[in-house]
Amino acid sequence: MKQLLLFCLLIGSLFAAKAQEKDPTILAVPQAFSLEAAIEFALEHNYKMINASRDIRDAQLQKWETIAGGLPQIEGALSYNNQLEQPVSLIPGEFTGGEPGTFVPIVFGQPQQAAASVTLRQQIFDGSYIVGVQAVQTFIRYSANNKEKTAQEVVKMVVQAYGNALMAQEGVKIVQNNRDNLAQSVAETKAVLANGLVEEEQLEQLQITLANVESQLRNFTRLEKISLQLFNLSLGVPIENPSILSDKLDVLAAAHTDLSLVASPLQISQNVDYKLVLNLNEQRTLELKLAKSRTLPTLNSFINYGSNAFSDSFTFLNGSQQWFNSSVLGVDLRIPIFSSFRRDASTKRAKIALLKSQTQLQEASESIKLQWEQAKSSFVMAVENHQTAQENLGLAARIAQKNELKFKAGLAGSFDLRQAQLQLYTAQQSYLEAMVNVINEKTNLAQILNQ
Repeated sequence: MKQLLLFCLLIGSLFAAKAQEKDPTILAVPQAFSLEAAIEFALEHNYKMINASRDIRDAQLQKWETIAGGLPQIEGALSYNNQLEQPVSLIPGEFTGGEPGTFVPIVFGQPQQAAASVTLRQQIFDGSYIVGVQAVQTFIRYSANNKEKTAQEVVKMVVQAYGNALMAQEGVKIVQNNRDNLAQSVAETKAVLANGLVEEEQLEQLQITLANVESQLRNFTRLEKISLQLFNLSLGVPIENPSILSDKLDVLAAAHTDLSLVASPLQISQNVDYKLVLNLNEQRTLELKLAKSRTLPTLNSFINYGSNAFSDSFTFLNGSQQWFNSSVLGVDLRIPIFSSFRRDASTKRAKIALLKSQTQLQEASESIKLQWEQAKSSFVMAVENHQTAQENLGLAARIAQKNELKFKAGLAGSFDLRQAQLQLYTAQQSYLEAMVNVINEKTNLAQILNQ
């Protein structure tokens, strides 16, 4: 029994491990992600991407559903009727030897009836069917373009979440270092104050700054947790999963400062938003064709084979029951003649919708060109701001260091030291934001170019 129990536990652990291998969203141990790896993971497991793939599959099934409507259709029918009170008919009395002018009640047939039939229908010509098949093809292209648009949104979401999480982590490190330096300065100032060499106000100034930095540290700590949860959500994994960001923010930002993308020409036909508006234009064109097709005749054929049985009691399952066969072959031709100008109004409305979609296509083209110009300008500005923020950070750090030395030497007051420290903290925050911004702006430009 012990050996059996151990064997069951071993098999159970193997199955659990195998299940974990099959489901990449179950991360029992911390998993490290570079930005590139995070994007690849999200493009497969993000919730929106999963549904976008399902939309394509749904469009493909809808295509077959539409095509199948014009293929042979076979249906069977079974019916059973039991006339509890049979209808009575009246026949002239002279038919049965009675007086002329009188009528005799009579019941025709038997009270119970059963019927079984099979019908084959085939559509021969229907203009709306042809347009419907074309519309489904357009819908499949729309679903594919929509998935591409969703992929771009997911990439943008991952990049922003990754950058914000790195910024929060770097912010925690920087603020912790600032807090430690300030705490040391406060301790040293207390010791100097005990000897009566500085005024108490100078210590209080440092304590105010330290309290603010500690509050900022708590805020960054909370922000770090939330930003990692948002990153997990962008990946499509449970938010409590442990994830590690392997890229460094400064290295990542430096890699995104290359301005060669600005020189890339705009191929507007490759822009996803343009493709989606173009799909709408195609749909409106097909709607106009559909409205016109309603003026065409429709032709359908069918063949039916059935059998009927009659009885005074339910004997239809007996082998001796007599059945009477019947079969019908038919063609159905319908020609639209006059609809009180309803079809004409429908066609005119479809023309108006097509003209509106053509105007929207022109508007989208100009709007995308403007977005491209704005994205180029924003990216160049982000690169310039990144360089400026980096230089300002170096200057602010040197100024703060000099003021700290002067303060310790008694050559500068606590007010000057506090101003220099606040200036350093602002420069640090600006540099973190500049690094994230340059990554985001390059991603935005790349998406407009569909690169």
